[in-house]
Amino acid sequence: MDWKEILRRRIATPNTGPNKKKSEQELKDEEMDLFTKYYSEWKGGRKNTNEFYKTIPRFYYRLPAEDEVLLQKLREESRAVFLQRKSRELLDNEELQNLWFLLDKHQTPPMIGEEAMINYENFLKVGEKAGPKCKQFFAAKVFAKLLHTDSYGRISIMQFFNYVMRKGDSFSLYLNSLSGNQVGFQSVLL
Repeated sequence: MDWKEILRRRIATPNTGPNKKKSEQELKDEEMDLFTKYYSEWKGGRKNTNEFYKTIPRFYYRLPAEDEVLLQKLREESRAVFLQRKSRELLDNEELQNLWFLLDKHQTPPMIGEEAMINYENFLKVGEKAGPKCKQFFAAKVFAKLLHTDSYGRISIMQFFNYVMRKGDSFSLYLNSLSGNQVGFQSVLL
């Protein structure tokens, strides 16, 4: 039953109870109780329809205060573990050379001038052979981003390799700026 209709009927019908006259405060309290009851039913009914809202994770944690030494140490340690994990995801020189070798081996003819090209099928083959660290670079989104006006639907191997290098360099810069490593920061720039 609609709560508006119930409230209208309640107002329209005279009070036939033993105590016909209620104080103004009692009427306001009763009205507030009814409003709270119907509002909570209405709000609760909407909440039950979507269980997703009960599982939203907490995404903001306040920074620990200076006197909370244990929380600060925990934050520093978790940050160090995060940086180590992310730095292990970076490609080292040997892996970059292997990636270049695989790209060169799977190039798709014809070449445009001096530029070697690769189609999407070979792009995926290289992605499978390159290893787990390179997997993030072999997505359809990356291929589409680098695909320009080739009539055969290919991308330049050099452009793709430069893309991988730029992503690695920018991530190295980010990691070094977070860790405060000036020597590593300067080596990436040179």
